[in-house]
Amino acid sequence: MTQWYKEDLAYIHDVGFSEFALKSAPGILEILQQNLIQTGLIVELGCGSGLLTQELVKANYQVLGIDISPEMIAIARQRLPNIEFRLESLFKADIPPCQAVISVGECFNYLFDTDNNSALLVNLFRRIYNALTPGGVLIFDLVEMEKILLETPRQKFTEGNNWLVLVERQEDQQEKILTRRIITFRKVGEHYRRDEETHRQRLYESEEIAFLLRQEGFQVERKVRYGLYNLPKNHSVFIARKAV
Repeated sequence: MTQWYKEDLAYIHDVGFSEFALKSAPGILEILQQNLIQTGLIVELGCGSGLLTQELVKANYQVLGIDISPEMIAIARQRLPNIEFRLESLFKADIPPCQAVISVGECFNYLFDTDNNSALLVNLFRRIYNALTPGGVLIFDLVEMEKILLETPRQKFTEGNNWLVLVERQEDQQEKILTRRIITFRKVGEHYRRDEETHRQRLYESEEIAFLLRQEGFQVERKVRYGLYNLPKNHSVFIARKAV
């Protein structure tokens, strides 16, 4: 099994890219309150290192975290030793009866599962709908196909205290695939250790996702932010409610 978010990238993501999860948290908590979900179990799909999980726990929710990366799960368990985390694909995991399912950070886009396609996503939506209690809510975000495709790859360089990361991204408009080549350097002792991963994501149109959710029985609302936190360009938030 190919390993994603290996040791160095998991560490860098946790210490250097925590903003998305932490700034999304107040808006997500607000959505839960608006839907009268004040207690109960929340299943977090693609929980990563447990940054959002921690905010949900602080708000007195019971949380089950699921992620495909052993290194991410290890960080999450260290951060929250009393919370249950499972090492599984979010597309294949059993989802217990719960009040909410949350997935932040484009998790439904990722092609870590080689059979990830629209049919697998529809199956996930169906299983989530069946797991949610009446009045329950699914909250997630996706990255969409850019309206204008730049022909040359784009690169972004980010540096931290003892690490640096270079991300090169390119979109295939015909296949609707986003590819990120991620090169990391992390200081271990006196030297920097290099590693590399390639992540691929399937891109969707927001109208398509809303249609698929409604087909499963959800009431759907689309936003471009979590509360006051605006998502990056070409990202959408979906709030899918199961009727009472």
